[in-house]
Amino acid sequence: MERGKGRLDDGILAIDIGSGTQDILVWQKGVNPENCPKMILPSPTSIIARLIRQATAKRSHVFLKGRTMGGGPSTAALKAHIKAGLKVFALEQAALTFHDDLGKVSRMGIELVNSRPNVEPLVELEMGDLQLDAIRQVLETYYIPMPGNLVVAVQDHGYSPNTSNRVVRFKMWRGVVEAGAGFHHLLFSMPPANMTRMRAIKQTAPWAWVMDTGPAAILGAMLDPWLEKRKDEGITIVNVGNEHVLAALVKDSRIFGIYEHHTSLMSPEKLRDHLQRFRCGSLSNEEVFNDMGHGCFVHREAARISDFPHLALTGPNRVSFDCLGGHMASPFGDMMLTGCFGLVEAFTRLEKDSKNGKHQETD
Repeated sequence: MERGKGRLDDGILAIDIGSGTQDILVWQKGVNPENCPKMILPSPTSIIARLIRQATAKRSHVFLKGRTMGGGPSTAALKAHIKAGLKVFALEQAALTFHDDLGKVSRMGIELVNSRPNVEPLVELEMGDLQLDAIRQVLETYYIPMPGNLVVAVQDHGYSPNTSNRVVRFKMWRGVVEAGAGFHHLLFSMPPANMTRMRAIKQTAPWAWVMDTGPAAILGAMLDPWLEKRKDEGITIVNVGNEHVLAALVKDSRIFGIYEHHTSLMSPEKLRDHLQRFRCGSLSNEEVFNDMGHGCFVHREAARISDFPHLALTGPNRVSFDCLGGHMASPFGDMMLTGCFGLVEAFTRLEKDSKNGKHQETD
């Protein structure tokens, strides 16, 4: 599938899917971003979790079909359902939501099946990150045309049944930083084969462009006016999400360093220490990984270019770390849409690269 074929005139439906919410922006060319239609809705995995809990309360077994999607809340609800003595059946693609190793999925108590089991009472649930029909219905209710372009962000660790998926996820990002390329190159018309959650989006909507939520948030945060004025001096941008903390060292539009850890394992004191050493290149990848984080990488050119003195925070859990004293980034006055604005920015940059002959089309 070719990149660079979208037309901005057709508008963009940007969907940033997290563990708590799915944030939706209908970007329209020529319309101020503040006036574009926006929605903050429960995430698909939190909706599935709610439906599982309802099944538990009614003492019904559960059958999962559909596609691989984000876990988190749904995984916790499923474990509670099984602990309550109720059964869970799943088709293979739905089961991969919970682990890449189907043997581990079975050991969780999920029974792998090829079709709906003949068990009653049984609640059948459709798995999947993308709920386009529901979004389309809302837009039609308010006479908003469906945009011609679709860009979606999901957190994809990559298929890795035998090794840590933290390695797979971080390796792709590190490659972009090493090459000196911008994060907009992580927006895919066809994602790598091991990015199974992104691939599931493509199966649902073949015309969609997909990206990881982390780079989308960094790109979106860079549109904040405060950051725009200081980016030539060097900025440390931190996205504090519900699941992950992602930090990037940015000068102008180039990423010089990348760091990722888990929010649940982070305290303000620990993050302050990690960021200080991340900025000066003394925090090792091994230390972060052995601390159950994803990794840390700083380009060899970073030290002679900037010490990245300015700190900016974004993400739904940024307030918990406001003691770090960073600027609260809010592009176009809406922090919750940071990832969506990043998706639009990535799509726009790729289109410009394509027109200028800087980006080769790939299959």
